[in-house]
This record gives sequence, structure tokens and C-alpha cells, in this order.
Amino acid sequence: MSTRPAHPATTGTPTRRSFLVGVGVLPVLAVVSACTGTAPGADAVTPAQVDRLAGQVAVQQQLVAAYATAFAAAPELATAATDLADQAQAQLDRLRDAAPSVTGSPTAASSTAASPSASPSGAPRADLRAQVAAAADSHATACLEFTGARAALLGSIAAGLRGQDGLLA
Repeated sequence: MSTRPAHPATTGTPTRRSFLVGVGVLPVLAVVSACTGTAPGADAVTPAQVDRLAGQVAVQQQLVAAYATAFAAAPELATAATDLADQAQAQLDRLRDAAPSVTGSPTAASSTAASPSASPSGAPRADLRAQVAAAADSHATACLEFTGARAALLGSIAAGLRGQDGLLA
């Protein structure tokens, strides 16, 4: 009867188990590095997409202005929906960051919408809901024209605005 030592002596050569584990880990590492690496131009935008992103920034600026207008017309709404307005502002900030040519200043299209005005229907909550739904539709439609992070951002904002619409109901 031969006796094998309980622990094999380390001779500097890999064991069969460490070799098999290493071979099994290599494909996983290759996939992870491929997913986290960025290919040149992978999330580049065309000039038309730059314009589309600028338009989406304007849509979100109009929504932020709509919150301010609704809050001025209905202070009780401001108390109930301040978090939603903060979310809309945060979404606007993320859109500005994603749009290569858009700066922090309002565009001509959004500056006219940002001016406070009386609620057309006299119901600030209903008008705000309509603005939220319109912005969600716009972002969802624009999402289809992009790939990668910008598509995910627009889709996420659209979904978030759908949730806001439900909360405002």
C-alpha cells in the first residue's frame, strides 16, 4: 500500500486543478474585457443625432419650465411634486452631459417655452401631466435613433417620465 502525502509538495509547476480553473476563467475574462472596452467610434454621434440630442435637451428644458409654471399656479402641487421636478432637472443635466454640442444655456426653442404663462386649461396638474407625457413620447421616439449609452439614457428618461405621469394622476 502506497501512502500519498496529504498535501502535494509544491514544486513550482501548476497542478491539474489550477490549470483547469485557469483555462475556465480565460473565456470569462475575455468576455468581460470585451464588454467593458470601448471600440473607437462605438458611441459616436452623427451630425443629425447631435441635432436630435439638442432637441431632446430643449424638450426637457420645456418640461422643467412647465414644472415651475405649474408650481407657481398651484402651490399645493409644488408641495406634492417637488421630488418630480428635481428628477426632471436631474434628467436635464444628464441629457446636457450626453449632448456633445449643447451647453448649459437654454436654446432659442426652449427660452420661449420657459417663460411663465397662465395654464391654458386652468388646471395646472392636468397641463403638467400633458407636458410630462409629451416629453416622454418625444424621448421614447428619439431613443430609437441612437445606440449605446445615449439610447439607454433617452429610454430611461422616457420610462421615468411615464412614472411621473402616473404619480401626477
